[in-house]
Amino acid sequence: MTIRIGPEDVLVPLDVPPERREKYVYNYLKITKESGRLMLFAGDQKVEHLNKDFYGEGISPEDGDPEHLFGIAKKGKIGVFATQLGLIARYGMDYQDLPYLVKLNSKTNLVKTDQTDPISRQWIEVDQVADFADKSRLEVLGVGYTIYLGSEQEPEMLREAAQIVYKAHSHGLVTVLWIYPRGKAVKDEKDPHLIAGATGVAVALGSDFVKVNYPKKEGAKSEEGLKEAVAAAGRTKVVCAGGASRDPKFFLQQLHDQIHVSGAGGNATGRNIHQKSLEEATRMCDAIYAITVEDASVEEALRIYEGD
Repeated sequence: MTIRIGPEDVLVPLDVPPERREKYVYNYLKITKESGRLMLFAGDQKVEHLNKDFYGEGISPEDGDPEHLFGIAKKGKIGVFATQLGLIARYGMDYQDLPYLVKLNSKTNLVKTDQTDPISRQWIEVDQVADFADKSRLEVLGVGYTIYLGSEQEPEMLREAAQIVYKAHSHGLVTVLWIYPRGKAVKDEKDPHLIAGATGVAVALGSDFVKVNYPKKEGAKSEEGLKEAVAAAGRTKVVCAGGASRDPKFFLQQLHDQIHVSGAGGNATGRNIHQKSLEEATRMCDAIYAITVEDASVEEALRIYEGD
C-alpha cells in the first residue's frame, strides 16, 4: 500500500522563513513523492569515481555516455536525481520535467587517505542554484553536500555544511548531507557507533536527510546497527548509500530491511541502477521505488525488476 502524507504532515524547520514555508512543503512532498521517504538516484559519481563506475567489465556500454543518467531518471520512477549543476546545465534543456537535487561539492578519488586527509570544498553557492532554477525553469528541489567526518579538514566542511543548510532552507530547498567518516583518525569507516555519530552531526547541522554508509561490524547485524544511527538522527531522516553493484535480490532485501527493520527514511542508489542498460536500470528504479515509496515486499519488487 502506498504511503501518503499531506502538507499538514510536513515538519517545517524554523530556519525556513514564513514566506518560504509553502515552497519548502511543496519541495518536501515532491522529493518524497508524498511518502515522507526519499528515493534518491545518485548521479554524482562522474567526479567522485571518475570513469571507473561507467566503463568496464559488468557495466553496460550505455553507461559510458553521461546522458544515460538522465535517460534513466526520465524513464524510471525516482524521487529526485542528484548530480552536479554543470551536468544539469548541459542536459537539462532536454530533460525539463525531472526533479533535481544539486550536489554542491565533489572530489575525485585519486588522492588517497594515506597521502592526505580528504576535503571536498563547495563548488556552487546556494544563491546561484536558486538563480539557476529561476532562470532555467527546471524543478530544483534541493541541494546536497558531502562531509568527511574525522578528516583534519573537518572544521571547514562542517562550517560550509551549516551555512548551506541555513541558506537552502531560506530558499525553501530540501537538504541532504552525505556524511562519511574518513581520514587517518578513522580506523573503521563503517563502525555502527561511528555511523550513528555521523547522523547525529547531521541533525545538529539541521539537515532534512543524511546519507551514510550501511554500518558493518563483525558478529553484529547491520540492520540492528542502523537502528542506532536512525535514533541518533532524530528528526533528520537517514538514507543509506547503495554501494557497489550486487545481486538484485540481495540488494532489494537489504533495502527493505533498512526501511522496515531499521527505520531508515529511504535510500540513495547510484551504481546498482546506472551500471545497467536503460531498460534494466528502469526496472531497478521501479523496484526500488516500490519498496521505498509504495511499501512493496521484496518479492513484489523483484517481480518488477524481472519484468513479470
